[in-house]
Amino acid sequence: MLSIGEFSKICEVSTKTLRYYAEIGLIVPDEINPENGYRYYSIQQLKKMLLINRLKSYHFSLEEIKGLLEVEVDQYKEKLYAALHHKRREIENKIQAFEYTLQQMSNDILNVEHGIPMMAYLDRIEVQLVEAQPMNILYTRQMMSKEEYALGYGSYFSSLYEKIAIDQLTLLGTPMTIYHSQEYNPTGNDTEFAIPVKEAVKGTRDFSGGLCAKAMVKGAYSELTSVYAKLREWVDTEGYELVKSPYEIYVTDPKQAATLEDTVTEVYFPVQKK
Repeated sequence: MLSIGEFSKICEVSTKTLRYYAEIGLIVPDEINPENGYRYYSIQQLKKMLLINRLKSYHFSLEEIKGLLEVEVDQYKEKLYAALHHKRREIENKIQAFEYTLQQMSNDILNVEHGIPMMAYLDRIEVQLVEAQPMNILYTRQMMSKEEYALGYGSYFSSLYEKIAIDQLTLLGTPMTIYHSQEYNPTGNDTEFAIPVKEAVKGTRDFSGGLCAKAMVKGAYSELTSVYAKLREWVDTEGYELVKSPYEIYVTDPKQAATLEDTVTEVYFPVQKK
């Protein structure tokens, strides 16, 4: 048996952290002396602790790790494989986003060096007044935070595509997101994911068209806030007002784009003249 100090030293995990892990049921000492409360770990638990450390280095949360450790033996390999694959994709997305940010910073540094204002790019965003066509959409709608949206974006559209395949619906357009909340709330916003289809079945609804201010962004979704700002400025300057929820249409599926720069998103503000 190993004392908590010995176990801590070998695994490079503080005794305070080990006590917390025991408290949440992640890894519990094999033995606790009832007289003095000393904690002891078995040699066999070293492998489990090293696995926990390994998964933490892969940016798994303690909750995710605990869930994997509790998986039935006959399902463990499959669950672990799926979890590792998903986490790798998350990290790849983050790396790609950091690379885009670094490129953006380099461009800003160059612009500042040449006396060009950092926000001058806003003037290059083109706004058009268009007549959007009505459509029938298959949708799912719920309250969700920005983090939940980022993590679950693919899964929400995947479930819609799955229903389209099962029900043999006719696809008429690319995915879209409609934002119904009147203001931003970090704890949750009224968000609707939708895909245009031909058939009017359970789970679909009419999405009315109409006059819209439209702008397009090519690149990372982080640029969308700039497009929203530009659209809002245009609406006010041109004497219009927003009449319905803004929405985005993903012209390019981010999963099929070679780089973030290749993704194309259209943003629509339904408007009317004041």
